[in-house]
Amino acid sequence: KDMIIVSGVNVYPREIEDVLHEHPAVAEAAVIGEPHPLKGEVPRAFVVLRAGATATPEEIIAHCRQNLSPYKVPAVIEVRPELPRSFLGKVLRRVLAAEGAAPAGESEGEGRSGLGSDAGPTG
Repeated sequence: KDMIIVSGVNVYPREIEDVLHEHPAVAEAAVIGEPHPLKGEVPRAFVVLRAGATATPEEIIAHCRQNLSPYKVPAVIEVRPELPRSFLGKVLRRVLAAEGAAPAGESEGEGRSGLGSDAGPTG
C-alpha cells in the first residue's frame, strides 16, 4: 500500500522517505503506516545509517519536523542495520509492517524513539 491515511488525510510514504534521505546520516529509509487508535494510521520510519555516521532517532525526527507538516512526521523512527529486500532489491514494506505488529520486546529495534508529533502520553 503506497498511502498512509492520517486523520483522514492522505500521506505518501515516498514524500517522507525523500525528507529522510536528505538527512546526512541516512543511507536508506522506508516508511509504513502503523495503526493508531485515534488517527487511524501514523507514519513509522525504518532507517539505515551511512557507514561511520551517527544519528539518534530524536535527531532524525527533529529533521523531519523542520521539513514536513506535523501530521507527516513519523511517530517512530527505528534504526536498523539493513532493510529487508526482495531478490530484485526492492524494500519489503510488508515484512517491516509484520515485524512492527509484533508485541513489544519481540522486535530487534536497536534505536527506537516514540517521539513523534504526539509528545504526550499515548492512548
